[in-house]
Amino acid sequence: MAKKILLIAGDFTEDYELIFPYQALRMIGHHVDTVCPDKVAGDTIKTAIHDFEGDQTYTEKPGHNFALNADFANAQESDYDALVLPGGRGPEYLRTNEAVLNLIRDFHKSGKPIAATCHAPAQLLTAAGVTKDVKTTCYPACAPEITLSGAEYVEIPIDGAMTDKNVVSSPAWPGNDAWMAHFLKLLGTKIEL
Repeated sequence: MAKKILLIAGDFTEDYELIFPYQALRMIGHHVDTVCPDKVAGDTIKTAIHDFEGDQTYTEKPGHNFALNADFANAQESDYDALVLPGGRGPEYLRTNEAVLNLIRDFHKSGKPIAATCHAPAQLLTAAGVTKDVKTTCYPACAPEITLSGAEYVEIPIDGAMTDKNVVSSPAWPGNDAWMAHFLKLLGTKIEL
């Protein structure tokens, strides 16, 4: 059965962590509304491509201009079955937006599935105060934010994913396939080939 999913992103969200779940979820029949605070359907956000090239941290390159298909101002938890939060630099400032945090709190309180990856668990879930009772992973350099929030950080391979209660998390885009597989399981989506 098709689900209605809210995806919150912002400028310089990680390209693969936005476009992959958006396209994969739509491909199997789910409806995905992608929104950004202070923007409406038809507006675009700029993405960033983060890569692992042997440096002490990831590198950043320009990504794509991604067209939003819904208005953030109209987004309410009650209209959706689940929430997706990609990482990258978007979560750095999205966590300062109380409306974003309230939406995350509403999804968590309702027990609906939340998929968060990379910087999103450490910056959005912690800022919303929903990690205290959830074990989660994130981009390894953000692990201190998980721990400082009173939550339990779980170190897993960069291409892995994990589920605890209603939260699916992954360290970064190399785990996109595992991240979405865990999320689809929580959604109750069955794919038959």
